[in-house]
Amino acid sequence: MTSKRKGYLFVLVAILIFTLQDATSKHMGGLYPPVFITMIRYWAFAAFVLILAARSSGGLKAAVTTKHPVLQIVRGLLLVSQIVLVIASFASVGLAHSQAIFSVGPIFVALLSIVILGERVGWRRWTAIIVGLIGVIVILNPAGDESFSLLIVPVSSALIFAFYVVTTRLVSREDTAMTSFFYTGAAGAVAITLIGPFYWTWFAPVDWLWMALLCVTGTSSHFFLIKAYEYLDASEVQPLTYLQLVFASIIGVSVFGEVLSINMIVGAVIVVAAGIFTVWRESVVARRAGAAGTHPRA
Repeated sequence: MTSKRKGYLFVLVAILIFTLQDATSKHMGGLYPPVFITMIRYWAFAAFVLILAARSSGGLKAAVTTKHPVLQIVRGLLLVSQIVLVIASFASVGLAHSQAIFSVGPIFVALLSIVILGERVGWRRWTAIIVGLIGVIVILNPAGDESFSLLIVPVSSALIFAFYVVTTRLVSREDTAMTSFFYTGAAGAVAITLIGPFYWTWFAPVDWLWMALLCVTGTSSHFFLIKAYEYLDASEVQPLTYLQLVFASIIGVSVFGEVLSINMIVGAVIVVAAGIFTVWRESVVARRAGAAGTHPRA
């Protein structure tokens, strides 16, 4: 098997696990406080990160060393907050509808990269950004019957994750990937542990099995995604991640009885198309800039 095929296989496995993780999160989020579920899940995630960091080159000492301690901690806080909102969104808005809104992520990242990273964007990506935002409006359907206030949760989650991605790009200029991964788990685990106990709720015996499944999927999905990035570029991985929307929609409809509205389907298609174009265009510009040693517009 070629390295590319291995990479694509790891991506597909990661997406399937992420989908199972999301379905389990929706189930548990409807029964228990999202903050409490996130805390238990993050304990398992932090343990996974510590083991991975200890086995990496330089060990824990190298993983802890950072030139951006405040920003790394902020990243950890952003991600753990986003996960709480994701679980809340699955429980209140639905699996398929939430994933449709989450697909706007690359569009938000492109916008924030302009503001925070000072990236220059040409008319092609500006067009994709505008089209993507129009797609979000179609999904949200503010004139529809659904409570618009509920949709603020998934939109906020997508925006927070975009901030997380952009700050990750910022620290990656000087910190290693392992350092960033370490602070993602450690800072997030410490923060949620300070809050989570106030939401403590005893699980029903059978729900400990669901929680164990959530912890296993939460760590294994990241592991397979990390393996995928060993063989593929981000521009090759990102388009495939939109399959999660397809899988989530199938599970949402078949398992949880969700209904896919026309505006959600049309809006999701628009957002996904704009997102794929944005990611592709970023990779083209990056290659040109690397070859020319400049920062051309795209």
